[in-house]
Amino acid sequence: MAQRLGASAGPTLLESALRSERASAAVLLSVALLAWLWIGAMARDMYGPMTGASAWMMTVHWDAAHLLLLWAMWAVMMIAMMLPTASPLVLLYGAAARRSAPDAASQQTYALAAGYLFAWTAFSLAATILQRVLTSLLLVSPMMEAANHRVSAVLLLIAGVYQWTPLKHACLRTCQSPLGFLMARWRGGTSGAFRMGIDHGIYCVGCCWALMLLLFVGGVMHLTTIGLLTIVVLIEKLLPLGPRVHWFTWATGSLMLVLAIWMLL
Repeated sequence: MAQRLGASAGPTLLESALRSERASAAVLLSVALLAWLWIGAMARDMYGPMTGASAWMMTVHWDAAHLLLLWAMWAVMMIAMMLPTASPLVLLYGAAARRSAPDAASQQTYALAAGYLFAWTAFSLAATILQRVLTSLLLVSPMMEAANHRVSAVLLLIAGVYQWTPLKHACLRTCQSPLGFLMARWRGGTSGAFRMGIDHGIYCVGCCWALMLLLFVGGVMHLTTIGLLTIVVLIEKLLPLGPRVHWFTWATGSLMLVLAIWMLL
């Protein structure tokens, strides 16, 4: 299959993906749109009356039910922010799978997307635990924001430094090359597609986890913060910047460090 992908590399495969995977693209768009609508309703209520979609957060007893809702909030947010960035991988895989196994192509394509989202739902569990720990230490407020400028500065320092690291760039290179990822890691069948989705999702988490910490700086459910971070991730992963993407990550990392130092001073 790697040879088949390699032989089809270039415009032929890309055009085939865009032409033949319209149903998959529509499903991806619909899921992401529904997630954004849910986030919008949550954010409007949270920074408003807090009597509707976010009313469950007004509790001092974080039992299993409330923690499950908090995890669901993070999972939906990650779906809204990250699923669109995985669309090139899903569409390219769908085009390749349709050539090798037409009858099972749709099932395998959705399995790939499910594996990718599984990685981010696992990250959401870690984010839920982190939020509850930070809240219990009074470092994050009930409004899901950093309690003071020092906490914000530390989170900006972590995210800014990580933007410069070789691990960030290694994960980002994989995220930027879905065709190369498919050629190197192709697995047959539905279970293989699901595993490939998980693998790619792990690289994506490795690329973006530190950026997600900035949600605590601007507000986990603040739409402007969510939107800005989504734009940064989209630029890093989808725009054809090539080697220039390193300049972008260095620039954003530098900006975060400057903001962190300004807050500390």
